[in-house]
Amino acid sequence: MNKVRGSAADAVADIGQGASLAVGGFGLSGVPEVLIRALHAQGASGLEVVSNNCGVDGRGLGILLAAGRIARVTGSYVGENKEFARQYLTGELEVELVPQGTLAERLRAGGAGIPAFYTPAGVGTQVANGGLPWRYAPDGTVAVASPSKETRDFAGRPHVLEHGITTDFALVRAWRGDSYGNLVFRRAAANFNPLAAMAGRITVAEVEELVEPGELAPDEVHLPGIYVQRVVKLGAEDAIDKQIEKRTVRA
Repeated sequence: MNKVRGSAADAVADIGQGASLAVGGFGLSGVPEVLIRALHAQGASGLEVVSNNCGVDGRGLGILLAAGRIARVTGSYVGENKEFARQYLTGELEVELVPQGTLAERLRAGGAGIPAFYTPAGVGTQVANGGLPWRYAPDGTVAVASPSKETRDFAGRPHVLEHGITTDFALVRAWRGDSYGNLVFRRAAANFNPLAAMAGRITVAEVEELVEPGELAPDEVHLPGIYVQRVVKLGAEDAIDKQIEKRTVRA
């Protein structure tokens, strides 16, 4: 029952070449920075990542991206990362763009054992009809394009079939957690973290505050420990290291 690992390095040691990863976070909020850095040091490459976005230059998944460790990304937002754009447009990186709500539901469905579902999002666009560039060739032509998807009418409205997502591993960050893997997320840092955790066959959670079993009231648990296999307690410095993607001030 005790899922606590001694270090982030130990928790990601068995993530191998070409592994698929669901990674929590949105922008720089709720990103499992320590686990990502440990994976970078570990050296696995050819990774297939499912995440809302791919970090920014020098932070989050941007660290793995800059090192050439990521082969494919499934996500819904590609801004704020110049290296991501460069690799995509030069054919070094395969990218599957998914509507944000659809991505969230694909992760949730995978974690819930639902193989596929219908949604109206994307009907009448390349999301459903196919043709979105997944990978470019070095000469700028499209080397791999998205396939068309099955559509079906429900109550007179067309819907497109989307498949649930499961991955080999998931990396997430939580505010509080116990040794059983029960997790609590704080405010906006929840974002994709619970969904990514559900989708991973082996889910690793870094937690800012580790408590004893029973200290978390059942009704405050956002993600039950059944979805989590490994827990890493962050040190004080890592727990407070939270960057702001775009700082704004009022006049």
